Amino acid sequence: MKTQRIAIVGAGTAGLASAVLLSRQGHQITLFEQAAQLENVGAGILLQPSGLAVFRHLGCFDAAMALGAPVTALQGQLANGGLLVDHHYRDLNVDDFGLGMHRAALCEVLVGALPVRAIDWCLATTVLSVSEQADGVLLQYQQASGVPQTQHFDAVLIANGAKSQLRPQAWVLLDRPYPWGAIWSILPECETLDRQVLHQFYQGAHTMMGVLPTGAVPSQPTQRLSSLFWSIPTTQFATWGQHPEQIAAWIQGVGQFWPQAAEWLAQVVTRPEQFMRAQYRDVILSHFGAGRLGVLGDAAHAMSPQLGQGVNMALLDAWAIGRAVQQAQDWDQVWPYYEQWRAPSIRFYQMMSRQLTPLYQSNRRDLGVLRDLAFPWMYRIPWLRREMAKTISGFKMGALRELDRSVLLETSESNKR
Repeated sequence: MKTQRIAIVGAGTAGLASAVLLSRQGHQITLFEQAAQLENVGAGILLQPSGLAVFRHLGCFDAAMALGAPVTALQGQLANGGLLVDHHYRDLNVDDFGLGMHRAALCEVLVGALPVRAIDWCLATTVLSVSEQADGVLLQYQQASGVPQTQHFDAVLIANGAKSQLRPQAWVLLDRPYPWGAIWSILPECETLDRQVLHQFYQGAHTMMGVLPTGAVPSQPTQRLSSLFWSIPTTQFATWGQHPEQIAAWIQGVGQFWPQAAEWLAQVVTRPEQFMRAQYRDVILSHFGAGRLGVLGDAAHAMSPQLGQGVNMALLDAWAIGRAVQQAQDWDQVWPYYEQWRAPSIRFYQMMSRQLTPLYQSNRRDLGVLRDLAFPWMYRIPWLRREMAKTISGFKMGALRELDRSVLLETSESNKR
């Protein structure tokens, strides 16, 4: 495809990674971002082997490794001390691992991969509307204290998150918040637990805590961090942990079942202001692009974080849009290519996330009991254990299909730095 003027709305993972790949192909990219600067705050994330394969494709794997924390396993411990989840990346490939990262570090790595002077930045800018025309897309936007303006682009990619108001409403099959969310905080590294394991703790389906190795932020590369997640219904957001004595009572409660985690929390948690709230959405679209308009990342397929695939899905979206644009002769050809590579995987992970979430975030006592009985046995069946490893690693494209990781690693001349 000849050089295109492409607007990308949203400078999150999907937007930045897409900008890297498309600008390296010679396209003129304008990035619209509502924030005044790229702070990319938020809870820690886990890059799965699929996401790391895209980082290798982007040429920024080493930069990510310098700031991230390698994760070799995911372990979920019950209140009685037994292991419910015992996933090791080596079950799929001896060289596989995950990488815990702070979102600020992820942003730094992706911005660093952008070709110099290849991007027109529109920060502190709100995109008001997009309107497809016969020869392109009109994008209306407004900068701080300014009047609305309009620009014409050959195509627009919407990647502004789960709450996007720009995705075409005719494409939306489902858009609703989850009733459960998480309290989270990024804290000094947990040294009382294995620092190469994502630890989760469960009591029934109603209580879940996670401790994720998170690496470091670019401004403090020597301070290693861990992310804490505590699952609660969103109706409890306003009242949870409002006073130091409530936090102390919570840590004491954690210590009744998981004393090593409580020992760490007692050392690093000092005030309620350390905790943030995260609410999740379930977004399903009938398709992800048509004509000169596409939707990427959480704007296209937000889901619960139960399988830890959000950032990986965004990176795979960026890889697919870069590959599709490179192979297509026009925009009508882009979307069949794109959906061929992404739709099966997106549908599979949305389905799995929807089925698994009530087993970990609900008040269903029966589901908690069923989960505790079934899961340990599943890990004893070698075929199931390997299939679960493929699922966690982000390579599944259906119950019996998987993405060939060698395709992710293909690097064309236009994508080399």
